[in-house]
Amino acid sequence: MKFSANLTFIVFTTTLAFSTFAGAADELPLHGFLQGNYSANTQASNPDGGDFKIAEERLELRLDASKEPFRFFLKGDAFYDHVDEGAKVKLREGYVDYVSGNFDMRAGRQIITWGHGDLVFVNDIFPKDYEAFFSGQPLEYMKKGVDALKLGAYPGPVSVEAVIMPSFEASNTPRAGRYILYDPMPSVTLRERKEPPATAKNTQAALRLYGDVAGYETAAYLYRGFYGSPSMRPDNLSVPSRIDLFYPGLNVYGLSMQGGVLNGVVSLEAGYYDSRDDRAGSDPFTPNSSAKFLAGYQRQMWEDFTLGLQYSIEYMADYSEYVRTLPAGFITARRARDVATMRLTQLLKYQTIKLSLFVIYSPADGDSIVNPEVNYKFADGIWASIGANIFGGKSFTPFGSLSRDGNAYLQARFEF
Repeated sequence: MKFSANLTFIVFTTTLAFSTFAGAADELPLHGFLQGNYSANTQASNPDGGDFKIAEERLELRLDASKEPFRFFLKGDAFYDHVDEGAKVKLREGYVDYVSGNFDMRAGRQIITWGHGDLVFVNDIFPKDYEAFFSGQPLEYMKKGVDALKLGAYPGPVSVEAVIMPSFEASNTPRAGRYILYDPMPSVTLRERKEPPATAKNTQAALRLYGDVAGYETAAYLYRGFYGSPSMRPDNLSVPSRIDLFYPGLNVYGLSMQGGVLNGVVSLEAGYYDSRDDRAGSDPFTPNSSAKFLAGYQRQMWEDFTLGLQYSIEYMADYSEYVRTLPAGFITARRARDVATMRLTQLLKYQTIKLSLFVIYSPADGDSIVNPEVNYKFADGIWASIGANIFGGKSFTPFGSLSRDGNAYLQARFEF
């Protein structure tokens, strides 16, 4: 019944948009793809006994209509999930653009990307779908859409972009049913998720100012909202019976620069995460404030071969308070966690074959992700990829907690 209701809503929205723009737009191009995506476990079965992280067939339709100064864009997916055994429809993006001179506006569900990190995020505070990445879905599914009003102004050397998000959209983290996750309180099964309600006080806002400084693309960022991943708070430390999953308040202040150096592109980012609900660092169940830094370098080493390197570090503030208040039996997080990444990409046979390897490793915790992939383009709009996600490290580290969730995946797509 839920599938039918959602499908009716999508069809109604599409039909309404079609009729609204039919008289004004020169053409209404409709595009999309058919896709199969399958990811089988290689280390162990899921906690629910299944052998697949994902097994689905998907249809995506994109409607793009424009008549100056307006543009309408709609992107929706209908898919059958064999693991959950159900059909679903999801609106991934749906917005209206208005452009006038040095000003533009976008209203509706949209995907927003800020910063320069390659799967390492400092100033990109918009929601992610980490389960999509860990299960071997195409990289585009790593980003989630948000319902927002985005305003842009380009008066001169400094451009401004402001985003207002009236409702909260959480990041999607791996589910306990499909992933074998580290849990500090496994005996507590009653868990209640409390997302920030849509009120004027909880409206999230983000601001980006950017321009050219001495040949380098430079940007400053501000954000007021909430952490995208939940924190856990038990109702009682001695004998807990319930755990609340909540999203603490967060402010972010950041900077980034990117430009050409040594025949490549260098990226630098910094961000201060102001944990609004625990500035003293004395609440062990709310993240401490922290500073994040990222340095990246990308270069084409020879024809059709690209090397990308990154190093990032997150430094926790008020660490002594964190250690002092941490309940007995909980794993103590490190004051500084660093992460290094490497991405290798080689194109072959007139760029119809792409070999890629992405490695992420934390020297501090000794955990890692290794993601090799081979993509073959059969013809324009027809391609397939095979790859794997290999996790390593101790069970209480971020990547090591997934060490029994390794998988091999197949993606195949026909675009039209």
